[in-house]
Amino acid sequence: MVQIEFSEPVAAVPAAMVTRRLVLRPPRGSDLDTLSALHADPAVNRFCAAATPQGAAAIEAQLQCWIAHWQAYGFGHWAIAEREQPDQLIGFGGLMHRSVAGHTGLYLYYRITPQAWGRGLASEMSQYAICQAFEQRHEGAIVAAVLPNNAPTRKTLEGLGLRLKGALADGPGSAAALLYELGADRWATLPRNEPEVVAFTA
Repeated sequence: MVQIEFSEPVAAVPAAMVTRRLVLRPPRGSDLDTLSALHADPAVNRFCAAATPQGAAAIEAQLQCWIAHWQAYGFGHWAIAEREQPDQLIGFGGLMHRSVAGHTGLYLYYRITPQAWGRGLASEMSQYAICQAFEQRHEGAIVAAVLPNNAPTRKTLEGLGLRLKGALADGPGSAAALLYELGADRWATLPRNEPEVVAFTA
């Protein structure tokens, strides 16, 4: 069960931001159909079906939670598009305060449509989010939860500098998840390389 506690709004929701290949903007209510289609894709849910909201009401609640996080903290999960097609979303992701299996932290999350896999786009978004967290907001650490058999995502996290910290007792999936972490001190020592392309297969 994911639990989020919100403070009073602290910042205005920013406009879209861009990386080398991506447009990143806060989610909005009109993204519901795109999010629903993404969650319905069997390939996307291959490693995380148990963590996927079930039913229209649950998916809408997830989207509203993301929007509320932006209103409370001034950052959160983005709606992601490629710069060449800024009106066509390819997924969602970013950093958000969450509690997963009793472990509270600033969690990295992403879900990308299979048509965009294998090009390093998730890494590019994640690297931008992590850079903002450490260099602009001066966060102490970020974490991620992933199932042990999700080798592509584990490779992506490790390429971003996250290191295995332990396991969650009741992770977001059908088995206990692994907990990865990256602290600000370690981030400061890492080279700012082009994100590595990781091969995903459906």
